[in-house]
Amino acid sequence: MTIQDLIGIYNIAGKNQGNTELNYTGTLTLNLDNNNRIVAKWIIDNEQGQTGTGFFKDNILVINFSYMGEDNALYKGVVVYRCITKDILDGFWSEKHGDPLCLGEERCFRVNDEQNKFD
Repeated sequence: MTIQDLIGIYNIAGKNQGNTELNYTGTLTLNLDNNNRIVAKWIIDNEQGQTGTGFFKDNILVINFSYMGEDNALYKGVVVYRCITKDILDGFWSEKHGDPLCLGEERCFRVNDEQNKFD
């Protein structure tokens, strides 16, 4: 698998760090910048935007992300995805000031091109 294979849009389902009852859904869009590094954009629960940049090696994708919280504070973290296939990413994540004993979880499933034509 190459980094170019990962470019696209994914539906996501996740669990928040430290609280297994707070689940979320959304979309993840992956693109490449001029240096062939990953540029990521998440939309969580149709309202919260997050952005990040990362790199890919040995079917592992690592992205440093950030977002502005409801309290106008900047939150940062890192997500690590195991790329099971180019269509399925299995990840875990942590925020800088999150519970250090717990990790969030996220699964990503590629939105196929046929779906994109009708959205």
